[in-house]
Amino acid sequence: MAKVVYILNGPNLNLLGKREPEIYGHQTLDDVHQMCIAQAENHGLDIVFRQSNAEHDLIDWVQEAREAAHAIIINPAAYSHTSIAILDALSACTCPVIEVHVSNIHRRETFRHHSYVSQKADAVIAGCGVEGYLLALQRAATLLKES
Repeated sequence: MAKVVYILNGPNLNLLGKREPEIYGHQTLDDVHQMCIAQAENHGLDIVFRQSNAEHDLIDWVQEAREAAHAIIINPAAYSHTSIAILDALSACTCPVIEVHVSNIHRRETFRHHSYVSQKADAVIAGCGVEGYLLALQRAATLLKES
């Protein structure tokens, strides 16, 4: 049975490819989803891919992942910098957590330099564009083989 990786996406990521393409690129979230399916298959993984603009949805999905997932990849977007609640939900998980940001948050506004999620993350990938999701899946596969 394949191991399951939850890939959770926060607010405004539904606008990938449309919103500020000079920062976030031209690929859509559906493009990312399709890329992740292919990458997961290469590693013998199954994925659950979700996006919400609502913080409570992300928290509910993290709690669901506690029981159903072997790893979590999360792009909390703006909630990275504000949500102690998402950090608390992730802290209740024992599986690997990988944080992804399409842009390099450390080269942007100073309020984006701090991520609460990073305190729980086993790895943080930022500034690699949507390729960061593929790198996160590769890292998740490695961590799952090691466990």
